[in-house]
Amino acid sequence: MRVAFVIGKFPSLSETFILDQITGLIDRGHEVDIYAERPRSTQKAHPEVKRYGLIRRTTYLPTPPKSILLRFFLALRIIAGAIFVHPAIVMRALNVRRYGRHAGSMRLIYAIAPFSRYPRHYDVIHCHFGPYGQLGSFLRDAGLITGKVVTTFHGADVSAAILRYGQYVYAQLFSSGDLFLPISEYWRARLIEMGCPAEKIVVHRMGINCDNFEFKARCPDIDGTVRFISVCRLVEKKGIEYAIRALAMLVATGKRLEYDVVGDGPLSSDLKNLALELGVAEMVKFHGWREREEVVALLERASVFIAPSVTSSSGEQEGVPVALMEAMAMGLPVVSTWHSGIPELVVEGRNGLLVHERDVVALCEKFAYLVDNPDAGAEFGREARAMVAQKYNIKTLNDKLVQLFEGLIGNPSASQSGAIVLDLRNIKTPE
Repeated sequence: MRVAFVIGKFPSLSETFILDQITGLIDRGHEVDIYAERPRSTQKAHPEVKRYGLIRRTTYLPTPPKSILLRFFLALRIIAGAIFVHPAIVMRALNVRRYGRHAGSMRLIYAIAPFSRYPRHYDVIHCHFGPYGQLGSFLRDAGLITGKVVTTFHGADVSAAILRYGQYVYAQLFSSGDLFLPISEYWRARLIEMGCPAEKIVVHRMGINCDNFEFKARCPDIDGTVRFISVCRLVEKKGIEYAIRALAMLVATGKRLEYDVVGDGPLSSDLKNLALELGVAEMVKFHGWREREEVVALLERASVFIAPSVTSSSGEQEGVPVALMEAMAMGLPVVSTWHSGIPELVVEGRNGLLVHERDVVALCEKFAYLVDNPDAGAEFGREARAMVAQKYNIKTLNDKLVQLFEGLIGNPSASQSGAIVLDLRNIKTPE
């Protein structure tokens, strides 16, 4: 198969789930091209980006500058260069009635710039996040690329989009798209509420390569120190503020703790100031972004993983954090929240602990329980590894993804190889 990925910034350290899908398809012998926005030049990249030569496979789609005047001027240059070759495409890219804000912002005019006079042919156009599904749908509608449009929805692309643009923000995509892959049952239900045809939906979870994460039963350091850790972008929906507050309460009881925060983001300075105000600045260590191997090393020495996700003030919600899966695969007991699809991964009292969003007192109680009951934490860790291996193993999930694609395009080899010929009513995610 030939597969085009239409995604956000690439490469991105925080989106390993997309990288693992791309490399998984390549490992299975499929051709992959990437259409993405260019990231900041200073950002690190995972070693797989170089190992698989992914930059050579990437076409960067320019995005409109923030300056309205500059955006309009550059758009006129693109239009002048394309109007005589692709007049219908230019008019379609300006069709605000059909494409809404994507046309009005000139986003679609900019997107046509990298394409030559002939379309690029694919079997599947796999888009991650709803807005890139809309972009992929436009590129196909315009005749710039061909293939079945498949969109993976993660969470924020549903929750925040509804509040900002309304219940029918994806109506055109739901009509023109061929398959929709929410990452949890929670988001499947939300897509149906928004008008997505249920027969076009299959829950397809994100996953990790369990072989990269060695299981280890957890216990405190010899000196009694319990090491907590979070790995995430430092944004409101990750809820790190509440973890810091809860740990500060626990420290006040005399417990020996350390908290590693791995990641960066707009709230970095605010969170550092909060730790200083609460008198726990020496206990809370901010590591910034780290490559995958560095993150694994920090997880290796940790005792408890924290993912205190919340619904942000803008209404944005999580998907199911991949970092949570990685920690569970390594045997870490986890504390998270009743949020989005997280309870589909973390089963309260069986493989981890859950609290309601923003409940600092409950977080502190759960932390104290794990500090005082390391045997219970070790049992959670064993169950956590089993859950991830069973339902969130990227190898199994990538096999499933190939089957979905082959069934969608009616590939005869799918039935010959024993793969599923697509009947969405009968397809379930791995149990």
